[in-house]
Formats: sequence, structure tokens, C-alpha cells
Amino acid sequence: MKTFTKYFFAFWFLAFLLFAYWQLNDPDPEIWVSVYVAAALFSALAFKGKHPLIPLSIGIIACIIGAVYFFPDSVWDWIGFELEHKDLSMKTQESEEARETFGLLIVAIVMSVSAFVGWRKKASINKT
Repeated sequence: MKTFTKYFFAFWFLAFLLFAYWQLNDPDPEIWVSVYVAAALFSALAFKGKHPLIPLSIGIIACIIGAVYFFPDSVWDWIGFELEHKDLSMKTQESEEARETFGLLIVAIVMSVSAFVGWRKKASINKT
């Protein structure tokens, strides 16, 4: 299991750096580049076996609040729009916000995995 988690966090470290790079031409890059760089840093820490539970918890809560804020009126309309156009360029503000919602949810999920691994690690240390 230890090897799997190392590969998991290595993958997300690289993916979040790539996501940050793609955000450089976003209308508000300072927000989204920062979010993905922070997620990459948490993934790098997790790769090294460090899981700072309080900062991770704050990050998870912030991402969930942001995802709720940006959540599109209709997820199915957005998915249909994306599939219909088969084009990843931003067409509407709603499609951009939908993508930002799912980006935040991905960050929250990966940070939650790190927090869970850290919590289990801490619990096993406290047992001994």
C-alpha cells in the first residue's frame, strides 16, 4: 500500500503542476495557479510521507466551499455542452466556473486522501 500511495501522490504532484501551468492564461491566474501549486506542494509532502493534518483540513474545507460557490446550475447541461462542442476552449463563463468547480473537488479529494493517510499513520503511532 505504501508504494501505491507514493505513486498516487507523485502522479498528482505532476498533474497539479500541469494544471497550474494551464491556468497561466486564465482570466484570474493568481487564484487558480496558487490553488494548484498549493495542491502540488501538499502532494509532494504526502509523497515524502508528511501529512500536515491541520493545513490539509483547512485546504479541504476551503476547496469544498469554493466548489459549492462555483457549482454550475446544471452539471448535465455543462457536460452536454462540453461533449457537443468537443472543444476545451472556454466558450462561456458558466463552463469556466464548472471546470473550476471540478478542479476544486479534485484538489479536495487528493488532499482528503493525504489527510486520511496521515490520520491512519498518527493513529497507528498512538496505538504503540
